[in-house]
Amino acid sequence: MHVGQAGHKKPKTLLLMSQVYVPDPTSVGQHFHDTCVEMVKRGHRVVVLTAAQGYNNPEVRYPKHEVRDGVEIRRFGFSSFGKKRIIFRLAGQLSFLFQSLLYAMFMRNLGGILISTSPPMASAAGLIVSVLHRTPLVFWVMDLNPDQAVAMGTVKASSPLVKLFDFFNRQVLRRSAAIVTLDRFMAERVLRKLDVRDKLTIFPPWPHEGHLEPVRHDENPFRKAHNLNGRFVIMYSGNHSAFTPLRTILDAALRLKDDPRFMFMFIGAGTGKPEVDKTIADHQPGNIISLPYQPMDQIKYSLSAADVHLVSLGDAEVGVRHPCKIYGAMALQRPVLFLGPDPCHVTELIAQHPIGWRIRHGDVDGAVKTIREMADAPREELAQKGKLARKVVDEELSQESLCGRMCDIIERSMK
Repeated sequence: MHVGQAGHKKPKTLLLMSQVYVPDPTSVGQHFHDTCVEMVKRGHRVVVLTAAQGYNNPEVRYPKHEVRDGVEIRRFGFSSFGKKRIIFRLAGQLSFLFQSLLYAMFMRNLGGILISTSPPMASAAGLIVSVLHRTPLVFWVMDLNPDQAVAMGTVKASSPLVKLFDFFNRQVLRRSAAIVTLDRFMAERVLRKLDVRDKLTIFPPWPHEGHLEPVRHDENPFRKAHNLNGRFVIMYSGNHSAFTPLRTILDAALRLKDDPRFMFMFIGAGTGKPEVDKTIADHQPGNIISLPYQPMDQIKYSLSAADVHLVSLGDAEVGVRHPCKIYGAMALQRPVLFLGPDPCHVTELIAQHPIGWRIRHGDVDGAVKTIREMADAPREELAQKGKLARKVVDEELSQESLCGRMCDIIERSMK
């Protein structure tokens, strides 16, 4: 019998509160779903409170009530107004917070609450419900605020709002029965807020292996559809934001626009995507393609179309955000090109396992040189880096292992 079920004839309910959940294409929603499905398999009832609109695209609508893979989902309207403006994001989060609180107040038989930092308001709702129901809280730290706003220069560290937010963070950390961070740099930032090392665990998110079966280039319909055959494809796929700057690669792509070997693909959405589209509109390069998020059932084709996957992290974002997209590339046996600072989690991973290259923000000359070296490298060398990346996933980062570990933590925390 699993830990969370011991002594209970009727299974306790795990409540997840998140503005983002499947089928929304954001990665955090998929990680939540993987966890919830595993908890259902272990015999728990799982209820998810989330938004009825898409997180990036609020015009997308999802069913208000749904049972997906055994997980009970309740979606609230007017809980997401997109990410184009801060005021819209705050309005959506506040609306979600109010509706979640109202719904959760009347729930019965709660055994545990799972919250994250994406978006920040979900942790506020979880804290209040945890106090009202006297229910254990599990805090999955996927990014840190107000640290992000301070790192971007949006607000000063001395701001009263920042101090208030950090006070609230300490209350969540203090209340939590268990805390999970994604890397040691993030853990160090958390510990500077409050010493919670006795209930803190560090491990990264897992790749969505169920959607990441490698597809050979010559058998890939995505490559054929976008005329990629014979081209060396460097791909950035996922959320485009100010926290994952791409300017250096865009400039490198423009310098390489007359080299017929290369194609640069930018797939996804976010506040940073207009920079990609503006670069295309202003320069009309034939070697840059911009596409929206791809459907989950097509993701293995789009991601497999790359020869190398680009992973980016802003210089000020170490410990604030975790570059999750690296694991999808590794699962698909693709080497990575990391654009960002050193040291950080990715540079440590690349130093330990030679699965890619690293370039610095602003070093366009170095980027062009590295990209040419990658294309000139023997295909066997690229394939070997890809195979090693997959081996690391299988041995250290598999969904079975890491998702199971997450569920073990949740079960131990449930009353």
